[in-house]
Amino acid sequence: MSGAESLASSPLNDLSWWHADADERERTFARHRREDPRPFVRVSAQSESGFWALTRHEDILEVSRRPEDFTSGDGGTQIFDQPAELREYRGSIIDMDNPEHARLRKIVSRGFTVRSLQALRSDIEDTVREIISELPADGRCDFVTDLAAPLPLRIISNMLGIPREHEQFIFEATNVILGASDAEYIPDQTGAGINKAVTAASVGLIELLEDLAKDRIANPTGDVISQLVAADDENLTPAEMAKFFILLVGAGNETTRNAITHGLIALTDHPDQRELWRADYDTYAVSAVEEIFRWATPVIHFRRTVARDGVMLGEQELTKGEKVVLFYNSGNRDESVFEDPYTFDVTRNPNPHVAFGAAGPHFCLGAHLARLELQVLFKILFEELPDLAAAGEPDLLRSNFLHGVKHLQATYTPR
Repeated sequence: MSGAESLASSPLNDLSWWHADADERERTFARHRREDPRPFVRVSAQSESGFWALTRHEDILEVSRRPEDFTSGDGGTQIFDQPAELREYRGSIIDMDNPEHARLRKIVSRGFTVRSLQALRSDIEDTVREIISELPADGRCDFVTDLAAPLPLRIISNMLGIPREHEQFIFEATNVILGASDAEYIPDQTGAGINKAVTAASVGLIELLEDLAKDRIANPTGDVISQLVAADDENLTPAEMAKFFILLVGAGNETTRNAITHGLIALTDHPDQRELWRADYDTYAVSAVEEIFRWATPVIHFRRTVARDGVMLGEQELTKGEKVVLFYNSGNRDESVFEDPYTFDVTRNPNPHVAFGAAGPHFCLGAHLARLELQVLFKILFEELPDLAAAGEPDLLRSNFLHGVKHLQATYTPR
């Protein structure tokens, strides 16, 4: 069966399917990897337009390291082209190609070197302990809103020098932008309603960051905003800083908080793995955190666009303008790469997961920060709340882009 023919039965474009049976989704992706690894997914049964879904690990790696053949700037990295007004607000380095991408990536990398991030360890430790001290005294919390979401958001805000008074607004705005397909965040699920809400949230974030960037240009401090807009070298403009911030709070807040939450669920469901890690934390810290990211795969996919006619992907010839969608969740369960991929194993090594994307110009800039946050967080949780566990089923985000958890009840013995 050809890719084009297989699509009539493929549910990968059905948002309801993504929010239904998780086991069925895994079976579908496994079937594609085995029998039809690049199905062509039509927008609808009546349409000839659509995208090639890449389900194998090797294809994801191949496309990621060939930006000259598979672009990010032609229409963006979402499955469907965003309206022009949204791209105006949200266009950042993730939706660019060289030379613009290289210029901006070089600038923003100043604030995310391994050395600078390691200097944050004590701040992350203090922030984790601060948030734990704020947990309800009755031994029950919403793990997402009480702990998993505030931690990465507060860390990023501290790095950038954003006053704490803006934390709740940033949290709510990013929920709208990245949870746009969920009625909890945008009740009006019509196209006009979603565009209006996402645009308003984006405008609010942009205005906040442009004001902060202009202040740092006039009065630079030691925070990351100052490093990016007021250094001696080439800098971001206030508008570029604002767009980068929308990407940063999305990548650093939404995705990290979902990895943290899926990590707690996995450790609750696999108590033997939890105890193995807890009993010898430092030995397994690196491999356990990598396994959490593989297991969670917070970002489900990104899209690339074929740059010209005659581009080859394996034996398949592609034409200019065709879309390929890299399903990282499927790549992270590829049986040809991962032994027992449906087993959560904190000792897994090697673990060449693609939860941060694959090697190439768009590999996640915040990967080191996300890893550090999880390593610090779970160490302190094991020490201070050793019986913390998920209680009940997670309330999942209605999305085929983020593997998100909106709410998760958790129990613990109060400190």
